[in-house]
Parts: sequence; structure tokens; C-alpha cells
Amino acid sequence: MTLSLSPFLPWWALAILAVLALAIAFIGLSRGVRGAAIRLAAFATLIAALANPQFQMEDRDALSTIVPVVVDRSQSQQDVAGRTATTDAALAGIRDRLSRFPGIEPRIVEAKTPEDSDTPSTRLFEALSSAISDVPPARIGGAIFITDGQVHDVPGNVNTLGFNAPVHTLLTGKAGEVDRRIEVVRGPRFGIVGQDQQVTLRVIDEGVATSTQPATIQVRINGEDDGTIQAVPGRDVAYSFTVPRGGNNILEFAVSALPGEITAINNEAIHQIDGIRQNLRVLLVSGEPHAGERAWRNLLKSDASVDLVHFTILRPPEKQDGTPINELSLIAFPTRELFVEKINDFDLIIFDRYQHRGVLPILYYDYISEYVKNGGALLIAAGPEHAGEDSIALTPLEQVLPAAPTGNMLEGAFYPRLSEIGKKHPVTRDLDGSGSEPPHWGRWFRSVDVEQPQGETVMNAADGHPLLILNRVEKGRVAMLLSDQGWLWARGFEGGGPHVALYRRIAHWLMKEPELEEEALTARASGRNLIITRQTIGDNPGPATVTSPSGKREEIALTQSAPGRFTAERQMSETGLFTIANGEFSTLVHIGTINAPEFKGMISTADRMKPVADATHGMIARLDNGSGSLRLPDILPVRGEVRSTDNERLTIRLTNESVLKGIETLPLFAGFGGLAILLFAVSAMWWREGR
Repeated sequence: MTLSLSPFLPWWALAILAVLALAIAFIGLSRGVRGAAIRLAAFATLIAALANPQFQMEDRDALSTIVPVVVDRSQSQQDVAGRTATTDAALAGIRDRLSRFPGIEPRIVEAKTPEDSDTPSTRLFEALSSAISDVPPARIGGAIFITDGQVHDVPGNVNTLGFNAPVHTLLTGKAGEVDRRIEVVRGPRFGIVGQDQQVTLRVIDEGVATSTQPATIQVRINGEDDGTIQAVPGRDVAYSFTVPRGGNNILEFAVSALPGEITAINNEAIHQIDGIRQNLRVLLVSGEPHAGERAWRNLLKSDASVDLVHFTILRPPEKQDGTPINELSLIAFPTRELFVEKINDFDLIIFDRYQHRGVLPILYYDYISEYVKNGGALLIAAGPEHAGEDSIALTPLEQVLPAAPTGNMLEGAFYPRLSEIGKKHPVTRDLDGSGSEPPHWGRWFRSVDVEQPQGETVMNAADGHPLLILNRVEKGRVAMLLSDQGWLWARGFEGGGPHVALYRRIAHWLMKEPELEEEALTARASGRNLIITRQTIGDNPGPATVTSPSGKREEIALTQSAPGRFTAERQMSETGLFTIANGEFSTLVHIGTINAPEFKGMISTADRMKPVADATHGMIARLDNGSGSLRLPDILPVRGEVRSTDNERLTIRLTNESVLKGIETLPLFAGFGGLAILLFAVSAMWWREGR
């Protein structure tokens, strides 16, 4: 209750009246006038009535004390047996204990890893801050965390919490837990294909004394076993490997389990390395000068990733005119060095309108065949000579060629067209101008007629005769372009055509670029989305089977997005290494950050939360009492600031905050009571003066 004034007249008017009253009273008192003191009291009563004094009484309701209970629902809680049940039981017990105090309002905060997070981690303090953002700091009586202690956003300064109250931690898990994990300490992000690289690993045993007994690490590269290595826990160990292929390569390291460890989820580590190809070495041999000779040369020279060795046979052996060899060429054609000694150094050999005229000994064609069978690449860009008596198809090279010439040339204008397989094959699919009929490009005028070819015919000449044939021979690849008219596209005849794209794709398919494989299964991650692509020149390949890190299997339907390409996209709830399979094909993809913090530490620990508990006078208690039953501390409400830690009870600081519902006022001179006081004062003055 408070006393306040609400005057009927301005304060300056009341001041004037008070001065006049004092002056009259002073004159009366100085002259000894009868009743001067009573007159002064009457004036004072009147001025007091005009000042309107009144009592004010506030009607307030006490506010509740907010106690946030942060429940850890991260993967480290769910993936260890017993922790989820302990968490649920502890939450129910805390609810029951807090409900016994009417002035305490619990606020339950379920802290989960966001499904769109690429970096799984336990961020309980972020969840706490978000949950109490609308609560004044004075109303927060404390915070209770139910967690395994593996919290990754513990503040370095408790002042950033935004409130001054105890922070308590109830630990799930058991005392004395042990766990083993493996980490990639250092590793390159890029490596040259075929060259050695090194990854540094470390095996860490938590909860047990450091052992000198080595652990076995199983290594897999791109899903295939690559042997084992031994590692002493706590010490770095190096693993050397050869980058197997271009593009993304996934290395898996799985360490043997530790007896009695709580989980094996972190017994694996992943490292990704992008394979980069060195410059590809190409040998281009032109049989004789012709209009399209420079088409291949210009294309290959413009590709910065290609080292080109080019020879043109200007003078065949039968043209003997007595001119010395050293006056006809800058250097001699080093046939033995190229086709015997260094043939395996080349990624691709191209014969452009080449014919057998004795420049190469007949045995060398057999070397070229063996080169192809052992994984090399050969391209035949054929012209009229391929149908003649000196055709290289009549040499030992015939054993790797996909088609034999009939000896005839097909003359006449035609539009090169994609075959049905060619519309699906990545070498020819989506070539500019191929979608119309006739194709929106220039015509060619001759091609080599061949017998029934092996492999895939992806482009046709006139009347459906083969024009471009692609074939695999054991470990190698061969392509035959049965026309020398591609230069017409390069010169822009009748609008030209996509000769650059076609030639480049042929060359890169021969050199086994993964993007141009006609039968392939690939997968990539975009955030938490898994994107699957199945390339095929066959029919619908059916669904893809996705195996998640937890072992869950799921079939995902693939839909056709283009001829020969089937795709699917799905948002995944888990993070880690996924295996995707379709038929005989399988691939790996990692979703989320590799070796995320959530899986590094799995044992229950008080170390991370201890600094916050000590600074706020909170307690840390383990819920498991050792016998398998739950041990839950009692609640201790206190008034005022908490200055010491109670190691047996959860201290809650009760708030003094309240909410104003209304204000009641009581004027002192209101009603008959006020009127009676005034009449009494005036009557007393008159009575005294009348004596």
C-alpha cells in the first residue's frame, strides 16, 4: 500500500493558497487573535483536501519459475544400448518431481540433430537458448540437462547463457565405459591417378589404459578390399596407397573391436580423395595428307589434358626417287621406339587414313593388338584405303577390329544418324542437332562398307550401314569411324556439325572416362539429398537398393530422365557411408561431413559439462547407480541467489517476479468522512472565534 496525491487544482494554485493561509495565520498569531491556531489547522485541512491524498493498493499474482529440461536425443544417445530408456525414465522422474512444486514450471526441450545438417553434432545449448528466448532471465530458476555428456556447443563463458541460475547435468550411460574409435589425422584431398599417396590414421581407446597391443585395421578402396595394417592405439600410423581412378575415391578404414566397448559405430573412418589424371598421351599417325587430317590434330592439340605425338607418312617406301631420307624429313619415323619400347606409355593410338605399306613391320601390328588386349585404346579413322588391298584390316590387327571391310565404298550424300543404341550411348546422346529428322547438320558423301560388326554401332551412314562402331576387346577398347568426311562439319559445310563434341567423346570413351561409360551406376550427395544416376543402353534397370550406415536397406525406384539415363533423388535421414546397388553394379557415396563430431566421442563423460556446472553451482549426477536401477536426485527450491553447490539435490532458484493485475485507490477526503473532517475544522474555527 502506498500514499499518493492527485490534486484537484494545479500545484501552483495550491501553493498560493498555502502562502495566503500561512500569512493570515502569522498575522493572527503575532497579534494574539483568538482562534488563530484553529484557523491555521482549518486552512491546512482544506488545502490537504484539495491535494486529494489517497491510498493505492496493487493486486499482483506471483509468476512461476521456469526450469528448462534439455533432453539429448542425438545419435550418440540412440546408438548406444540402454541410453534411450534411461533418458525416458529420467525425464518422467524429473517431470514428477517438478510437478510437486506449484511455483515451478518445467519446459521440456527435445534436442535432436537437424535432418538437413551435414555435420551431425550434439548442440544442446543452442536448443536451450532457443527454448528460453521468450523468458525474462529473472524467471529462470535453473536448467537440467539429460545427456551422455558428449555436448559439442558448451559455452566458454557462462555469462553467455543469459541467466544466473544453476545448470545441472544428469548423465546417462554407465561409469567405466570403454570405446575404440579410429580417426583420419591427415590425408590429401587430391592425388594423381596411378601415383602413391599417404593417409595418417590414429586408433584411440577411451576409458581404458593405453595399450601397446596393436589393433588391426581393414582397408577398403572404392568398396574393394585392400589388405590390413597394424596400429598401436594412441600412435599415428601411415597407410600408403595408389590412387586407383579419376574422380571421387572413397577409402574405408575399419578397426577391430575393443572387448566390451559400448558401440562399433565409430570403429570406421572415411576419407575421400579426388583422382586427377596426368596429361593423357596420344599417338596420332596420319597415313597421308588429306583434307581432314588436321581435324584430329587441332582437336587434340586444343585439349590441355592431352600430350600429342603426331606423325604423318609423307613418303611411303614404294616411292623411291633417289632423294636421301635426311632431305625428306626432319626426323625419321621411330617405329621401334613408339610401337615396341614405349607403346604402353600411350593412352590412345589413332590411325587416321593409315594403310599398310611397309612403314610398320607386320610384327608391330601384333604388338598393337596385344597393347589393346592389355587395356590400351585404338581408334581407326578410315577412308578409301581401308577398303583397299593395303588395308590394316588385313594385318594381325584384324583380331581386335570390330568389323572387317567388304572392299566396297558407299558413295553418295547422306546424313549421319544416331542408331537406337546411339540415342542412349553417352558418346553420341544429345549431340547438337540429332533431335530432328533429318539431323540438323551437314551431309557426308562416302563411307567404308563393312561386314556385320561386333560391339555397338552408335551412328549409321546411308541405308543404315555402320558409321561409328565402339567395342571392347578384353581389357582394351576400339573405335572405328568408317568415313573421312568429318572435316566437312569442321569447315561448316551445310551448317557444319558437332565434330568437336563427337571426336572428343570418342577419344575420352576410349580412354575410359567414367562419365562416358554406357553401363554405369553413380551416386552423389547434395546436402542431405542422395542423387542416383544409372546409365544403360538397355531397358529399364529396375530399382536401386540403398544400404544406409545403420544397415537399413531400402529400394528406390529409378525414373527415366533421358534416353539411357535413369535417376532418383531422396533426402536421407542418416549421415555416413551409403552403398547403392543395381544389378551387378554398386557404388558408394558419403552423405554429411566425413568423420562428424557426433561419432567421435561415444562414452558417457562429465568432462565437457563440468566447467559450466562449477561456474553456476550446478551438480552432475550419474543416473545409473551401478545396479541397473535409476538414481534420480531430489529438487531443492531456494530463495535468492544460489551461492554454493549441493551435491545431493538439484537446486532451483525461485523467482520473485510477479504480474500486476490491477490497482485499487482510497481517497482520504472522499465521501462523508472527508466532508465531516472539513466541517469539523470550520466549525471549530467559528466556535473559537465566537467566544
